Amino acid sequence: MTKKKFISPKIDYAFKKIFGSDQSEDILISFLNAIVYNGESVISSLTIVNPYNPGQVETLKDSYLDIRAVLNSGEIVLIEIQVARIAAFHKRGIYNLCKAYANQLTSKDYYLEITPVIAVTITDFILFKESHKCIHHFVFKDKENSSEYPEHELQLIFVELPRFVKKLPELQTLAEKWIYFMTQAQDLEEIPESLAEVRAIEKALTIANQANLTPAEAEEVSRRAMQLRDEIGRLKYATEEASQEAREEGRQEGRQEGRQEGRITEARALVLRLLNKRFPDQTAELNSLVEGLSLSALEGLSDAMFELNNWDDLLTLLADIDQ
Repeated sequence: MTKKKFISPKIDYAFKKIFGSDQSEDILISFLNAIVYNGESVISSLTIVNPYNPGQVETLKDSYLDIRAVLNSGEIVLIEIQVARIAAFHKRGIYNLCKAYANQLTSKDYYLEITPVIAVTITDFILFKESHKCIHHFVFKDKENSSEYPEHELQLIFVELPRFVKKLPELQTLAEKWIYFMTQAQDLEEIPESLAEVRAIEKALTIANQANLTPAEAEEVSRRAMQLRDEIGRLKYATEEASQEAREEGRQEGRQEGRQEGRITEARALVLRLLNKRFPDQTAELNSLVEGLSLSALEGLSDAMFELNNWDDLLTLLADIDQ
């Protein structure tokens, strides 16, 4: 059997070809039913807005909003894949969601004509470090009792690919099979039987088969993959540089703090020697009184040492220093 080679769905160009072309309606329906509706067949039809056109390869952007679809219910779905984290990523996702919702209304329209918007974002990095889930589904909820807002007008759904660790024999749900496709397609050498059972995934793998690409498409996939590696490399380098600078700043601060602490220790020892000579019977209490004093307080106490006539004068001076 001839081994197959599949393109990675995580490359934006490949992602749009697989999920956003004229022939991808059933693929996108299956994927969205899996991710948005837990595998239930809620979506029966949809329309892909501005579908992928191989004749317009150069007009495709490098990332961000990859696919826009209108469901049979009228709901708008925004789908994107992002492999490298960028600044203000959360804000941008919310902005795109709200913009798509608000732009439905013109001055002559009624609010009843606005349809809900769902944003599905697939990331190849971790967004929610406190959670171990792979799929996160956000809607409006009451802050105190978590009751949901009656209308699901705006929904944010995130799929964190690095969270998914299941092997092929462990796949059970439709969502798991689609996420496995997203993470492992480029490493497959044939279409596994368990994935072929889902006709939409089998079709997606057929589209992703490099043998079915035109020379121009194959070249574009290669170019986009190289751009992706370069971008990830730049981000990694920038992150490492920032970490190195932070470590160096920390070491400098540590050295400064160490020098400061050394000066305080020396000043405290000097003040205690002078006070022990002045009040030899109060050693234990003197240690307690001087222990928490700052460097400036210790220096002030040292300067006023020979003005102390008795124990009460010392207590009064220390009280003034604390204030």
